[in-house]
Amino acid sequence: MRSTDSLKESPLDALAETAPSPLVQIRPAKRSSHWVPSRYNLKTTSHDGSYIVWNSYNGAISVFKPEQKNAVQSMLRDGHSGELKGVAKYLSERGHLVPKGTNEYRQIQLGFGQAHYRQDILELILLSSEDCNFRCKYCYEDFLRGTMQPWVREGIKKMVAERAPYLKHLGISWFGGEPLYGFKAIEELAPFFLETAEKHSLTLYSHMTTNGYLLTPDVAEKLLAWKVTHYQITVDGLAEQHDRSRPTRDGEGTFDTIWANLLALKKRDEQFRVVIRVNYDRENYPHLEGLLAQVQKDFKGDPRFRVDLHSVGQWGGKNDANLPVCGVDERKVVKAQLQQSLLDKGLARGGSLRDVNSMGKGVCYAARPYNFIIGADGKLMKCTVALDKQDHNVVGRITRDGEMILDRANFALWTEPAFESDEGCRKCSLLPTCQGISCPLIRIEHNTSPCGATFKKNIREELLMTYEGHRHEAREVRVPGHD
Repeated sequence: MRSTDSLKESPLDALAETAPSPLVQIRPAKRSSHWVPSRYNLKTTSHDGSYIVWNSYNGAISVFKPEQKNAVQSMLRDGHSGELKGVAKYLSERGHLVPKGTNEYRQIQLGFGQAHYRQDILELILLSSEDCNFRCKYCYEDFLRGTMQPWVREGIKKMVAERAPYLKHLGISWFGGEPLYGFKAIEELAPFFLETAEKHSLTLYSHMTTNGYLLTPDVAEKLLAWKVTHYQITVDGLAEQHDRSRPTRDGEGTFDTIWANLLALKKRDEQFRVVIRVNYDRENYPHLEGLLAQVQKDFKGDPRFRVDLHSVGQWGGKNDANLPVCGVDERKVVKAQLQQSLLDKGLARGGSLRDVNSMGKGVCYAARPYNFIIGADGKLMKCTVALDKQDHNVVGRITRDGEMILDRANFALWTEPAFESDEGCRKCSLLPTCQGISCPLIRIEHNTSPCGATFKKNIREELLMTYEGHRHEAREVRVPGHD
């Protein structure tokens, strides 16, 4: 070994060189011999005796035959010690059993941070018009402004162009009022978003919440060419019931026009997704079987169409006091009946457990720091229910030059990791999916957890409905010794 001046050069550098290892060797973690139930397992028994287990952290849904139930229940209650084999091995592979000492909550914190503070996503909900050609009986909007101002459109383009080189994903949702009432803004902005996404190799997701009245074949052709491929269109029954709750601003019926547009859309070859939203209350739900039969007749077998059921609520409109809303228990019974009808008719439904069956999927868009509503006058908002009727929902404004000037105090109300300070959320088995922010508005206005906006109260029914609706797709796994 040659001598060195240790003040100028490390003595270790004088040692003979050694061949580099082809791979850095990482000492494997000591294999656990004790396994405990995941804190994020939810369980129920089906009508045929099958045992259903859902892990809300990793999304695994496992169904066990009645004769396997006792063994599985025992392990998901007491854990397992010793070698992993048979059912124990399967449960560990599915994440229902985890090594003793695993800090699952810390993993949720990590997952939350990775999803919440992303800089490579931008999601915009654009109010192309704040006016509407309908006057629905339960609507909460004020219709104070028309089509999005030209200077606002210019500001949006400049802002998106500046951010695009640093993005991977661009999400655009068209909302209103009625977005197609402001088609002038859409035909200026939608082609720009497509061109920008193609130029920068961005994933573009574009959605529209529309009443469907103006979604004529020529309009649909333009929208699909601009890659606006996801739609929510509300139909509250056949003509008699629908026209009563969703008339034009002049009081005329709208069902026939909407249905004709849906049938025309079905004839197209492009890939798209239409969610037919059905709002039910005490007046229309006894008649909705007719609507579902019509959906079955016209759209069954076309995977591009599905049905989503929602109870009418008092959402802040001037007519709230007169709405025949269902009570809490009644709402639950009616929805279960309608969901069963969808299942019996072989119709796909939206808003199911499978739609939130991954980390953070139950989080409200308004809670994410990268999501903004931009109003027709340039206001930046968070929640499409509160809009600018609530001061705390206005989080800033966009300028003509594309700068987003934020009210940091209001912005922080919506984007804080609320579960960190909510003991109930931290202990909840549904934390991975909703992360305590399924509806930040409830926290802000009522200082309480928004559990009512999650599956928590109806989790057993959701598990059963998911099982019944998808068991024909399930893959059977035979566990040695436990067939």
